[in-house]
Amino acid sequence: MFSGSPDTFPRLVGDIGGTNARFALITAPGREIAAMRTLPCADFAGPAEAIEHYLAENALPRPRWCAFGIANPVDGDFVKMTNHDWAFSINALRERLGLEHLQVINDFTALAMSLPALAEADVVQIGGGEPVAQRAIGLLGAGTGLGVSGLIPCGGDYVPLDGEGGHVTLAASNSHEAALIAWLATRYPHVSAERVLSGPGLVALYEAEAAVAGHTAEPLSAAEISRRALARSSLLCVATVDTFCALLGTIAANLALVLGARGGIYIGGGIVPKLGAFFARSGFRERFEHKGRFSEYLASIPTYVIHAPYPGLLGAARVLERAAGRS
Repeated sequence: MFSGSPDTFPRLVGDIGGTNARFALITAPGREIAAMRTLPCADFAGPAEAIEHYLAENALPRPRWCAFGIANPVDGDFVKMTNHDWAFSINALRERLGLEHLQVINDFTALAMSLPALAEADVVQIGGGEPVAQRAIGLLGAGTGLGVSGLIPCGGDYVPLDGEGGHVTLAASNSHEAALIAWLATRYPHVSAERVLSGPGLVALYEAEAAVAGHTAEPLSAAEISRRALARSSLLCVATVDTFCALLGTIAANLALVLGARGGIYIGGGIVPKLGAFFARSGFRERFEHKGRFSEYLASIPTYVIHAPYPGLLGAARVLERAAGRS
């Protein structure tokens, strides 16, 4: 439950990705997050229109405070989304909605804020390892893009990271991956991790797998590639998702080493949680631990898949809770 001055309620929280926008309301002190809804971003001209629709459709009271994560860097007042066409001024949005307080942060910064509040049932551990208290925690997740963040311990609490680690250069760990990346490099000026570890990236990876194998790629969506892989009805789709999981292991391990993430690595986003047992059996964890002299170090770090339904909303709510405590 959430606390603070009644003057800061109702509190609107949101999680805006490249495809969907999720909203919820905390109506008063002591209340939980409620009225959670998901809206397609393509149906609205911008966040103001989506929020007004959400409030009107559900006959909700006007919020006083609001925080939402958005799949984009947030640096200053103007926000222009990377994977969608929304662009807006934070101050103008606050004034239009009549808000007393508005915080707009990167969506994975918000998701990182949720990690200490997740219940045991909200995550599934992949492989071994045990978390170390008060050590850094890493976070990444594939959806419309590849989000990367983390939590750094500071004075008995955590500070969330606000970065764009999904755009680091993708590296190969074997000759097959090198061939895939070489083919992708003929199509993209920079083969970043997000170019492969995302929804659009899964399609690009499928096309690369087909080209390297000498096959003709069918025009498949990311969802259909995943479906065929899980059903094992297409060897090419199975190979694509296998490679996807292994490359995610590479990036997750790199993040763990950069942060010294002895508190664990968490995986969110829309793709991996839907892979279920396929992901657990994949080469993800083996690749995560495959780091030569630091293999033993990485083997001690636990990795978790987030299965909570709205963790980004929880993170945004905790951002407002922290702000209310300072006011």
